[in-house]
Amino acid sequence: MLDALFGGQERRRNRARAKAQGPLKDFYAGAWPEPETPASELTLLAIDLETTGLDPVSDQTLSAGFVPIDGPDIVLGGARHLVIRAGAEVGQSAVLHHLTDDMVASGAPMVDVLTEILDALRGRILLAHFVTIEEQFLSRACESHFGAPLVVPRIDTLALHRRLLSQGFDDEPRGNELRLWNARQRYGLPAYAAHEALTDALACAELYLAQVAELSSLKSQTYRSLRVE
Repeated sequence: MLDALFGGQERRRNRARAKAQGPLKDFYAGAWPEPETPASELTLLAIDLETTGLDPVSDQTLSAGFVPIDGPDIVLGGARHLVIRAGAEVGQSAVLHHLTDDMVASGAPMVDVLTEILDALRGRILLAHFVTIEEQFLSRACESHFGAPLVVPRIDTLALHRRLLSQGFDDEPRGNELRLWNARQRYGLPAYAAHEALTDALACAELYLAQVAELSSLKSQTYRSLRVE
C-alpha cells in the first residue's frame, strides 16, 4: 500500500516536472527523501502562510514564514518572514494576522516570494500544522506562475498529534485538541502570539521535534512512518 502511494507521488512529480518552468523546474531537480531515511537525518522546511481565507481558489496569500530543520536542529539562520503584495484587501482576516492593507500593498510580488520559498524548500520535506492548506495555496501559486502544481514530500504535525492522542481504544481527539497551540501544551512548549507566519512556522518546527522525540521513544521513526498518508 505505502509503496504504491510513494510510487503515485513519484509519477505525479514526474508529470509536474515535465511542465514546470523557471524556479519550479529547478525545484524539481532536487532529490526526494528515501522512505526509510531515519528521522534524525531528515531535512524539512516548516512553513506557515497567512491568507484571507481557506480557499486557495478565491482567497489570497498575504504573508509567508519559514524555518529549516536539519535532523534534530532548527536552523534559525535560515528563517524568513515575507509579506506579499496580494492585490486584494485583507478584509476581516486582519483580525487574526494583523496585516493591514498598507503593509500588504508594500509587500513583495508573489512570484518573488514563491521563488524564495521554492529555493528554500528544494530537497526538503514540507512541514506544517494541517499541511494540506499550505500545500494547496503554494501549489495553486506554482501553477499560476510556473505552469505546474507543487508535488512535494509532506509531514503534518496535526496528523502526528492526532496519532499521539489516539493510541488507546476509542480515543478520538476533540477538534480543539488538535490546534497548534493546544498540541504544544503536551510538551510544555512556550505560548507565542498566534497568526504571525514566522512565529507559527517556528512553533510548528518545535512541535515536530517534540513529537518525533516522543514517537522515537516507542519505535525508531523514518520518513515512511512520519509522512502524510
